[in-house]
Amino acid sequence: MWVEERKTGFKFVERYTDPMTGKTRRVSVVMEKNTAQSRKLAAVALSEKIDKALLPQAPKLTLKELVDLYASEQLRTLKQSTYKRNCGACKSIMKILGADTLVENLNARYIRERFLATGRTPGTMNEWMTRLKALLRWGYRNDYISSIAYLDKIERFKDVSHRKKIEDKFLESTEVKKLLDGMNITKWKILTEFLVLSGLRFGEAAALERSDIDLKKREIHVSKNYDCINDLVTTPKTDYSIRDVYIQDELLKTCKNALLLSQSDNIIQFSNLLFPGTVQEHVDYYAYAKYLRETSLHVIGRKITPHALRHTHASLLMEQGVDIDSISKRLGHNDSHVTREIYLHVTKKLEAKRKMQLKEVKVL
Repeated sequence: MWVEERKTGFKFVERYTDPMTGKTRRVSVVMEKNTAQSRKLAAVALSEKIDKALLPQAPKLTLKELVDLYASEQLRTLKQSTYKRNCGACKSIMKILGADTLVENLNARYIRERFLATGRTPGTMNEWMTRLKALLRWGYRNDYISSIAYLDKIERFKDVSHRKKIEDKFLESTEVKKLLDGMNITKWKILTEFLVLSGLRFGEAAALERSDIDLKKREIHVSKNYDCINDLVTTPKTDYSIRDVYIQDELLKTCKNALLLSQSDNIIQFSNLLFPGTVQEHVDYYAYAKYLRETSLHVIGRKITPHALRHTHASLLMEQGVDIDSISKRLGHNDSHVTREIYLHVTKKLEAKRKMQLKEVKVL
């Protein structure tokens, strides 16, 4: 540290090396006097200035700028379907919080208030919050944000439990029969039977080729997934989703019917898919979902989605006494969390049936 005398006071100066450039820089502070006490105060002030200068400074990015950087990396590292889903969530977040909002100025209260102001359901807000936290953590890890400690203050919005949601998302065996009996379009009826009896995701079934059905070994080889949003075939959801699904007797008949239908004259020629489309190569998810929704509402009084058939499969297997781990493996789950949620409901349902049976029993 050295001192430079000025017309009014004294300027205390110190040098330091900028680690990012290797260049020597200077900091200074002005004191009225050049005394031992002044030199001590100047030394402390200069040290603080140097420490502050050496700290990595996060750029003052807007939320839109951060989203653009985040999306650029995701485009290179994620499947297109996942990339588009995340981008959609980020667009919603920008509308809620403001695209021009400085990321450094975000805080827990502002985020919660803006989310609540949308008036959307807790489930929807929690989905947005999950993506927002992932975005901000990414920004912090890449030095675009200096601190995200406030995220610990943001709790999930209270929502209906996952188990209660699942209760309305699968069918009883009697409802499955009513639904199938009420279907008058053969291809949709066979597809519905297949999804209920196999437990495959719609995208997995849509990507199946006829060669993936091994009737001799009684196995369905699941190794692909159809992304209906981007109209392309990708790898399955997870590594655990690559699996062989056993073809039980009921499913065997459905597979044979699907194979026969896939080669009929009214299907796209030269297609090797088990469930080919009639206009485009792959079966139309939106057309099927619409038919399933309308038919289920008419026949059983509530709307059913294609994914509900997968939950139905798990539920019916549990009622037959199949263990959770076997069901999880068949469904391609990397853990049995979702399967256990369904199991809890099925267990309560069976217990209620047993109580009703015992209620009518007369021992004496």
